[in-house]
Amino acid sequence: MVTDLLPGLGARDVVATVVDPEMPMLTLDDLGVIRSVTEVGGRVTVTITPTYSGCPAIEEMRADIAGALTGAGYVPVEVRTVLSPAWSTDWISEAGRRKLADAGIAPPGTATTHAPGPVPLTLDPPSRVVRCPQCGSPATEELSRFGPTACTALRRCTACHEPFEHMKEL
Repeated sequence: MVTDLLPGLGARDVVATVVDPEMPMLTLDDLGVIRSVTEVGGRVTVTITPTYSGCPAIEEMRADIAGALTGAGYVPVEVRTVLSPAWSTDWISEAGRRKLADAGIAPPGTATTHAPGPVPLTLDPPSRVVRCPQCGSPATEELSRFGPTACTALRRCTACHEPFEHMKEL
């Protein structure tokens, strides 16, 4: 049953409107965090995969999804978290990539494929070219491997001198 808060929207459509708490220019759907939304016997179950297992925003994501569904008249609601397969920046939609660039954040490139098992940790700076989201120049440099969130790095364009964030490939 759906209330007049979001008329005509199914549960999947309601979930698709929930924004990411750390990058509010993106919805969780844009980010590829939403794995499935099912309705069985009046119960809505949403399955999500956080961007990484220690994501500090996971509880807020869960609460925001449950709140949006409850506000739209869906009761009961369950939000499940699954960690396998691990989330990848390859799951970000094309619309999400455009929204990142429009917000001045360089979107990630294609993630490196790893064999099953532990992911090797490298402390070397990335070697790929990251284009400036302001002017498009490939002449950029990394200032800090970590930005305001664990999934971003701080960079500067050496052409237009503007600093920007880059979402790292995972």
